[in-house]
Formats: sequence, structure tokens, C-alpha cells
Amino acid sequence: MKQFPLELALPLVDAALAEDIGGGDATTLATVPAGTQAEGTITGNEPGVVSGLPLARAAFERVDPQIIFETDAEDGDTISPGTVVARMRGPARGILTAERTGLNFLQYLSGIATTVSRVVQTLEKTGTRLLDTRKTVPGTRILAKYAVLCGGGENHRQGLFDMILIKENHLTASGGIEKAVRCSREAYPDLPLEVEVTSLQEVKQALAVGPDRILLDNFSPAGIREALEIISASGVSSRPQIEVSGGITPDTVLEFAIPGVDYISSGSLTHSVRALDFSLELSLRSPSVNPGKSAAE
Repeated sequence: MKQFPLELALPLVDAALAEDIGGGDATTLATVPAGTQAEGTITGNEPGVVSGLPLARAAFERVDPQIIFETDAEDGDTISPGTVVARMRGPARGILTAERTGLNFLQYLSGIATTVSRVVQTLEKTGTRLLDTRKTVPGTRILAKYAVLCGGGENHRQGLFDMILIKENHLTASGGIEKAVRCSREAYPDLPLEVEVTSLQEVKQALAVGPDRILLDNFSPAGIREALEIISASGVSSRPQIEVSGGITPDTVLEFAIPGVDYISSGSLTHSVRALDFSLELSLRSPSVNPGKSAAE
């Protein structure tokens, strides 16, 4: 698993905190005296895979640098209900103000990692690997793709800049597979090149121009088998990788993991997951004194 891209993610943390806090955490400022010290524990309430602890840490520390945040787990760890994943101590106002933002990041990314992990386990003995897509919440793609890695999946292209993926609308606009591939090779010779096909005829056309990967889009399992037979019988010197996609969910993924399929990609891994449930429990460390404003405001 790659290292968490914290420097890229910090602006997202700051934006989330600004969205939530606005002019101040009115409830906390009204009810919790300045100087109150507290301890908190973040606990997982259901089984899953953890992802997003560095973001949770950043949320608490950005609200109040006096908060000490320590982890009992690491991103990528599998947890059971009741597992404590992090502890913190420091100003109660800061802990309460950062609570929801920190948990939101942790729950969202852990939900992705957990879903991915379950699908990866389903595919474990098939030889087919799991890819994410660009179907992510705008502005948070680096987080979602990191969570996919925490769950044991693999990243497809990060964006429009690091791979050529010629899709159906590109073919319509450019004049067909042969022309689109030729122009792509001329313009970006160093980028991997993939062609999306939607019919067996297009499979044959793609094979003729030698892409690095062919994406069978919205093919049924029977259609995938036919396409694989065509590819096997083609006699091409360098067989392209085969990816399948389109309407595949964690419940149906095994139907598409046919021998010869290298990758399955699914947008549902990042756009339709359920958050993993975590909660924060607070306890006081010392009596509150000197009501007033603190750095957490």
C-alpha cells in the first residue's frame, strides 16, 4: 500500500473544517468551559478495514495543535466490533469541534476499504484483479483511491492525464478505432493505451491495432467468453490485457471473473459504498475553570 498523500489531502481537511465550523462551534463554546481537558477514544462498531486515520489525526490537530492523537491501529488493518483505533487527549473544546469531521473522513474511507477488501477476497482464487474507476466524489479522488489500496484493490488511471482510454464517445468523435489509436500513439507515445469496446466486431478491430488493454464494456458473462475466444484465436503476437466493466457489483463480481479476464473495474467501489461505523467517546481529565475562548474556536 502506498504512503498516504497527506500534503495533498490537507486542503481537503481544512475545507471540511471550514464548512463545519464556520464562525465557531456554537454548542461547544456555549456549554464547555475553556480549559476543560478531556480524553477520547475512537472505536469501530462493526467489522471492516480501517482507512483514513491520518486524515482523522489531521482534523483534530488542525483544530487545536494541543490535542495529542495516537493510533492503536493502522490503515489497512482489519478490525472487529469494539476495536479501539485511536485515542486522543487535550482541550475538550477542540476534540468536540473536530469530532464529526475526523469521523466523517474515517468512516467514508473505511467504507471503501471494507467493500474493496470483501470483493478482493471473493476474487482471491480467480486470477482476476480489482480496479477502481474515476467515479469518485469530485475533489476527493486521491482519498478514495488510497482507500482502495488499503482494501487490497488496485488503482486504474488517476485522471485524464496518465493513461489513454479511448471510449465509445471518443470513437464517435474521432472516426473509429484505427484512427483513434493511431492519433493517440502519435500524440502520447509513452502513455499506456486502452480501448473500450461494446461489441464483438469492435473486439476484432481493437485487436488489429494492438492496444495495451481492451475494455469489454457492458458485456454479459457469455459475451465475455465469446470475446476471449476471439482474442485467443486471433494469433496476435502480444495479447492485450483484458478488463471488464459495466454494472458489476460486489454481489455479481464473481460471475465476470472468467479465466482470461485480467481486471474487473467497478465504479460502485467508490460511488456507492456505505460508511463504516465509528464512534468517539469522551471523558473528562480535569475540572473546567476560567470560562472563555480557546485556540479551538
